[in-house]
Amino acid sequence: MMGGSGRDSVALNRYRGMTMTSSHRPQAGSGTGLHIATITHGGRIWGTYLEFDDDPTRPDMYLARLRFDVANPTNLEEAPRTTVIIIEESYQEAVTKARDFDDRQLEALLRSALPD
Repeated sequence: MMGGSGRDSVALNRYRGMTMTSSHRPQAGSGTGLHIATITHGGRIWGTYLEFDDDPTRPDMYLARLRFDVANPTNLEEAPRTTVIIIEESYQEAVTKARDFDDRQLEALLRSALPD
């Protein structure tokens, strides 16, 4: 099945038929996540990663945020993150939604997550 952006959305789901539990989901803050894009902002290059959160009250839902890793961080720089902005019923749908953001939208989300 092909998604609207020409990506093979079936190939995105490596856990077909599985329910992802907390033991399968990366922990926020661990530096892990699924790379979804690379953008530029403020003369710097940023990798954009999808991080999943666990919500014990909604184990059947996939909640995710975006983390932005700068290519040349300073020692004191922490990766900016959005709040949970993706809520989907499957891992595949969450990944597809994240990959559907265009560079302009990702840059706006990055700006909103950067400290003042």
